[in-house]
Parts: sequence; C-alpha cells; structure tokens
Amino acid sequence: MTRFPNPLRLVILYIGLALARAGLIDRDRAVQTTILAWPRIVTGIARMSKNAVDVAMVGVAVGTAAVAGVGFAGPFWGLAFAIGGGVAGGAIALVSQRYGADATEELGLAVRSSTLLIVVLSVPVTVAFWFVPHELISVLSSNERAIEYGATYLQVVGFGIPFAGLNLVGSRTLVGADNSYIAMQVRAGGALANIGLNAVFIFGFGWGVAGAALGTVLSNVVVTATFAIGISRGRFPGIGEFPVQVDPLGTYLDPGTIRDLIRIGLPIGARNLVWTVAEFPMLSILDIFGENTVAAFVIARRIWGIMNAPGWGFGLASSSLVGQALGRNDEATAEAYGRDIIRFAVATYALSAILIALFAEQIVVLFASDSTSPEIPIAVDLIYAACAAVVFQGVSGAAAGPLDASGDTRIPFASQFLGMFLGSIPLAYLGATTALGYWGLYLAFTAETTIPAAINYWRFRTDKWKSISEAYRPDVAAGDD
Repeated sequence: MTRFPNPLRLVILYIGLALARAGLIDRDRAVQTTILAWPRIVTGIARMSKNAVDVAMVGVAVGTAAVAGVGFAGPFWGLAFAIGGGVAGGAIALVSQRYGADATEELGLAVRSSTLLIVVLSVPVTVAFWFVPHELISVLSSNERAIEYGATYLQVVGFGIPFAGLNLVGSRTLVGADNSYIAMQVRAGGALANIGLNAVFIFGFGWGVAGAALGTVLSNVVVTATFAIGISRGRFPGIGEFPVQVDPLGTYLDPGTIRDLIRIGLPIGARNLVWTVAEFPMLSILDIFGENTVAAFVIARRIWGIMNAPGWGFGLASSSLVGQALGRNDEATAEAYGRDIIRFAVATYALSAILIALFAEQIVVLFASDSTSPEIPIAVDLIYAACAAVVFQGVSGAAAGPLDASGDTRIPFASQFLGMFLGSIPLAYLGATTALGYWGLYLAFTAETTIPAAINYWRFRTDKWKSISEAYRPDVAAGDD
C-alpha cells in the first residue's frame, strides 16, 4: 500500500514517530494508522483542492457574483454527501467488522445493499434539482445575479449526486477492508480529472458555472465506473488487485442488512446533514453582510476543507482499525487505537493550521480576479479564525471514529447538531445584527468545533460504544466468545 515515497506520508509518519518517542502513542499503531490515513488525507486534499480550484476558476472567469452563486448551491450539493456519507458510514462499520472476522459473504451483502440504498435515496434529489433550481436558490438570497449562477450550477451538478454517493460507498468498502491506497488512487485521480475538465469547460469553452458543474458530474461518473469494475472483478487494469471482490449478481435487498445500514448510517447521514442544513441559515445570515462577505466566507470554507483533510484520514483509519479489532472481539486494542489516533490527529491538525495561517493572504489572492477585491481582507481574517478552530476538529473527528465503527453514531450527530445550531448559527446571527460584527463569524467557527470535540471525546471515554458494538458484530465473531 505504500508503494512509493510520498512526501505527505513521510510527514505524517514523522509526526507519529515523534509522538511515539515522546511516549504519547504506540509506535506500531502510529505506523499502521499512517498506512491507512495518509492515502485518505491525500484524497481529501485533492478533492478539497478541486473544490477550491473550482471557486478560484469561477471567480477569475466570471466574478464575485458567480462565486456567491456557487456558494449558495453548495449546501444543496452537500446533500450528496449527507446521503452518501450516511450509507457509506454504515457500510464501513459492517465491512470492517466482517473483514476482521473473515466473513466474506456477509461483507458482499453489505456492499450490495449499500449500493441499492444510495440509488433509491439519491435519484429523487437529482430530479428535484433539475426541475426547481431557481426556487431552491431563491430561498437563500435575493441577489438576482447570484441566484441565476447558483441555479445553473445546481441544475447541472445534480446529475452527479447518485454517483458521488456510490463513490463514497466504494471508497469506504476499500478502507474498511484495510486498503485506503487504492481508494486514494481512484478518488484523487477523479479530483485531478475534474480540475482538468473544469479548466477546459470554463476557460476553453467559456461555459462558466455550468462548465464547473459538468466537470464535477463527469469526473464522478468515471470514479464510480472504476470502483464498480474493480470491486466486482477484484482488480482494475493499471491499479492492480483490490482487497475484496463482490459478486454484482448477488442479493441486493436483504432486510436485515438494510436495517443495520439504516440504523448505523442514519445518524451519520444526519450528522453530515447538519453541516448541509446549517449552511442554509448561515448563507442567509451572510447575505445580510453583503455579497463580498458571502464570497469571502465561501473562499474561507474551501480553505477550511483543505485544512480538514487530515480528519478524513484519521477518522476513517480509526473506524477501520477499531472496527476490525471489534470484529475480533479485541476491545482493548480497539480502545488503544482510538486513543492514539485522537492524539495523532490533533498534532497533525495543529501543524496544518500553522502552515495555512502563515500563508493565508497569498492563498486568498488566488481566488479573486483582482488583488484589491474587497472580499480578500474579510476572507483572510476568517481563515485566521478557522486555523484556531480547526485543531478541535481533530479531537471531534478522531473521537467519532471509534463511535462510528461500533455503531454508536447518535452521539456524534447530536454533538454536531448542538455545535452548529446552538453555537455557530446564533453567533453568526449576532454578528450580523449587533455590534459584534465579524467577531460573530470568528466565534461561529470556534463553536462549530469545540462543542462536538468535548461531547465526542466524553462519549469515547465512557466506553459505552464497546457494548453497543456487540449488536453489529458478525456471527463469526460472536461465536468466538
């Protein structure tokens, strides 16, 4: 899985080894976590960089109103990851435990059932985006130019929602089977293809926001096809052997598996939906500040996404490694992985935040057609606030990993809900309507991460998740007791 010396892998490994030398984590667990986490972090950086480049291209080619329009469409596109992330969260819990117990038939059933569930849930969303895009975007803003750009983007990008969800299931299946390297190759390759397609469509053909949306759709189709062929055949030309092979002609509709996926995945999907739903009132509040603040916030959130990439790796590594240990009924190792990965994640997030803060202004300038654009200083200050807040995301995401792996997914949902709707949104509203001003937005970033971090870590420390996992362990493992 580590076939060539990747600089990011080495950086993460050195952080882990430094923590091990300090006696904060176990060396072997640091190495194993790095092996699983770094490809997922690369994928996250590639995908979030793709999103950032999308906004930068649109900003340079079309202008501030188009950036705001894409931002208004963002929460709707986020539904793909709320739906797909929920089902995929259930998939990784079931796949990792079945992989750890060598329950091949049950593993294949989990993958096929996840595929069916994604299609059933996502197709209606695509239909809605095609027929009523203007009405949806108009909920968030009265800015006619931004509404037009946002509706155009949403109408086209909606076709990519089922494929984006299926990509998440494919990726989580491989990570749950202890191989995040192939998932990185496929999804990061898709992100790079997306950037190339967008450059052609936006600048070459002059299609603007529609070109950005079309590039996203086509790249997701290619990634889905790659996962489908690789997982069904057990290998893919140019990539090699996959860790699992699933018969595509087997049973898809298994009531017991569907129930488990919904029971585990619904709170995960709801947790992802918290971010998506919260963007609706947040963008409406930002609209009070004005178009420049909306654009600045969209830019800052794209940078935030890149800074949050370590959480993708550490959260999924934790879910996979903890889930495999639980599948073997080894609760002590499961807890040890969870504890060490939380510490590992926090250290990595801190380093990421420092680097982004040092170059914040130079990064923001890349998103504007003019270095004197009024949104630039606003975005820089928002990024500084994000750098302070994102360290707590390391605690929140890594502590949620063991909870997700065990099936204890309600608490991470509740913590994210409280952080957003009782912390972040009210603070942003106070900023827009009182003398608190932009400090409300800075504090909103902090509340979004500190509240979930405290609650998720508390839940991890209670060990309740271990007993909850017993209901989802495969029959093979249950028979070992």
